[in-house]
Amino acid sequence: MTRSHRLAGFVATAVIAAAASPIRLHPKNPHYFEFRGKAVALITSGEHYGAVLNGAFDYRRYLDTLAADGLNFTRLFGGSYIEVPGQSFGIRRNDLAPEPGRFIAPWARSGDKFDLDQWNPDYFSRYRDFLSEAGKRGIVVEVTLFSSQYQEAQWKVSPFNPSNNGNGIDALDWKELHTLRNGKLLGWQEKYVRKLVREANDFDNVIFEIQNEPWSDRGTLASVVNPYLQGAARDRYPNSIDVADELSVAWQARVAEWIANEDTPNKHLIAQNYANFGLPVRALAPGVSLVNFHYAYPVAVAANYGLGKAIGYDETGFLGQDDATYCRQAWNFMLSGGSTFDALDYSFSVGHEDGSDAGPNGPGGGSAALRRQLGILSRLLNGMPLADLAPDERTVKHAAGVYPRVLSSERGEYAMYFDGNGPSTIAMELPAGDYSGEWIDIATVGATAVARFQHAGGVRTIETPEFRGGMALRMTRKAR
Repeated sequence: MTRSHRLAGFVATAVIAAAASPIRLHPKNPHYFEFRGKAVALITSGEHYGAVLNGAFDYRRYLDTLAADGLNFTRLFGGSYIEVPGQSFGIRRNDLAPEPGRFIAPWARSGDKFDLDQWNPDYFSRYRDFLSEAGKRGIVVEVTLFSSQYQEAQWKVSPFNPSNNGNGIDALDWKELHTLRNGKLLGWQEKYVRKLVREANDFDNVIFEIQNEPWSDRGTLASVVNPYLQGAARDRYPNSIDVADELSVAWQARVAEWIANEDTPNKHLIAQNYANFGLPVRALAPGVSLVNFHYAYPVAVAANYGLGKAIGYDETGFLGQDDATYCRQAWNFMLSGGSTFDALDYSFSVGHEDGSDAGPNGPGGGSAALRRQLGILSRLLNGMPLADLAPDERTVKHAAGVYPRVLSSERGEYAMYFDGNGPSTIAMELPAGDYSGEWIDIATVGATAVARFQHAGGVRTIETPEFRGGMALRMTRKAR
């Protein structure tokens, strides 16, 4: 291929990318997204967010794996936060913790320090290429701009730590890093945000998230999961439901303004990580369209469905290595009306970008089997008329011994999930029509046709097959 041909191909690709409208809330049903002309839900089991900043990580191989497993989403940390190899959160092979010499930061180095006034072209080459390669595979990327520091160990390796850059930043308490009281650093944070937003403006597969888990550094207790728990443990994680304090909220609003002001001519969605578990939202930063929860319960969707925004399960992966736990979380959340699901997949690591790292590697799971199971969920939802679907608490009158989750449309499309162990007897209130469908065993990824039946209207009782850990049902009604 000649140089002129390569240049023509590059220009053509750039024109296509620039012409495509970025992913947005679906205009008919804002609880889902419109992406490349189609209503979509976003589902993944992905790496620990260091795919670009870790120079040893082969992100093309990683993206190939997601696409092959039928997944369409990934998170990406922008480079303002990294972790410590072998230390942070008990993760042994952590691609968010690059080995010495492999951290590719957004900023250039001057000697052994970062220069926050100089960009690193190697980083932005990887950043844009990652977005491009993800786009080619139909994968949407949530670019998380900032993260809480959590503890001193992460702050010691942060590019924003005054000891790690030569920009004359005054000594800073890391718990004030993401507030408007961070002194001169605020200006460099703004430059960083605007640069990442500007570099991604011509990609249609990008969502910008303001900050990961802002309540971890600046939390205030909003509620608890189990109010009957006694003693000090009642008000501490993992029972506390915390939100960011006022100083954090004010800073997040400023970051949202930077994103919106820089994000021209295309406009991308802005996400805000609101709380753990689930909580009715009190207020959001300006322009936020995707409300993210971590370690979420379905109540996070139910309590906020009336906002008319997408509700995301933005991270899970701290409940042990049993993949069934995360599969069940996904089905429960998405069949409650959720828009995104993202599991931390510890089978992705440097040298195992195909998700084949089978050794213990952290507080969670991840495997090819889990990705296949989540791929079934993704194909089920994205094969339905999502723009017509809504949570449905009327159709299933009772499900013996299991918990039902139902999405349905007025035209007679049903997606149901029954959480628990079967068999079960399901009593459903159904309009008159001819019904057909299939049972989907989420553990074995097996499917069994439902015997077709005619129904005159009213309650219909059906029996499920045997199952453990959850059973799904897709059913269609044709009016008589």
